Amino acid sequence: MIKKFFSGIGLLLLFVMAVAVAGTASWFFKHLNPELNLESSQVLEVAPGRSFISLLNQFEQEGVIATALPMRIWLRLNSDVAPIRAGEYRLESPLTLRELHRRMQAGEVITYRLTLLEGWTFREFRRALAQAEKLEAVTAEWSEAEIMEAVGMPGEAAEGWFFPDTYTYHKGMRDLDLLRLANRRMRQLLEEVWDTRQAGLPYRNAYDALIMASIIERETGAPHERRDISGVFVRRLHKGMRLQTDPTVIYGMGERYQGRITRSDLREATPWNTYVIRGLPPTPIAMPGEAALRASVDPAEGETLFFVARGDGTHQFSRTLEEHNRAVREFQLNRREGYRSWPAAPDNQGAGGGENE
Repeated sequence: MIKKFFSGIGLLLLFVMAVAVAGTASWFFKHLNPELNLESSQVLEVAPGRSFISLLNQFEQEGVIATALPMRIWLRLNSDVAPIRAGEYRLESPLTLRELHRRMQAGEVITYRLTLLEGWTFREFRRALAQAEKLEAVTAEWSEAEIMEAVGMPGEAAEGWFFPDTYTYHKGMRDLDLLRLANRRMRQLLEEVWDTRQAGLPYRNAYDALIMASIIERETGAPHERRDISGVFVRRLHKGMRLQTDPTVIYGMGERYQGRITRSDLREATPWNTYVIRGLPPTPIAMPGEAALRASVDPAEGETLFFVARGDGTHQFSRTLEEHNRAVREFQLNRREGYRSWPAAPDNQGAGGGENE
């Protein structure tokens, strides 16, 4: 009888212990991965070096989770777990604790986008960088020479050397990080494009192609015209003719340009004014996109030497000065309402044409 009694007690104790263990395990796993109690979407900023355990304590104090103990135990038992990454994280329901931990380990931070447009000058690039949300502006007071040294091109002019595109970044990144990325992309692309160039182009090196691409970029926004524009300029260079393109005049005017150029502006001897100088200007006049770069080394064949803006964003191409002058009279001297020549200024005619005061 006594043996049976103690045997029954033992079985009862084992049953109670099993129930307790099961209950504890159930409680543990329930609170190991709870859904966060979030009243609304919010942004959590994690400082460099902060641990997930410290975040657990914060969540517990703020009532975001009922208890941090199970997750703390799990983290300490898994000492090889990757640390979380600094940055901004968006918290919104439904979101579990383990999913948040995974996102923080992967660095799935809030990102921002900055679009640097084709045809912008470097000055416009810098202005956009300075206004970008959550981007640290470390180069705001730097000179162009200091920036070029920082990107690994000391002594080079900045214009043209940064690829226009939409860039993604996160809080904590610097404008210098994006400048280095844009510069690296432009250098890689220019090298790739240069290797595909036509034979016999009037360029000394890839930099000349970059200069030409910047002029093409500023002359037309019509994709199908880029190679035709390139062909006109390449033929003019071969013949020793001046390029006579208004965007180079505008670039040389700098801040003085207010939407129109005059005959005196065309005669002003700036280093970039291709109505005055022969050959290419000394530097690019804007940041060209990939299409303009490829057009610069792959000009269309033909005999045209002139073009004039039609007023709808495209151009009329001509072989002779006589044809060109007729086109100027048709499209420039009798402008209709809504006339435009994008992306250059309204008075941009290109290759020697047009109405100027």
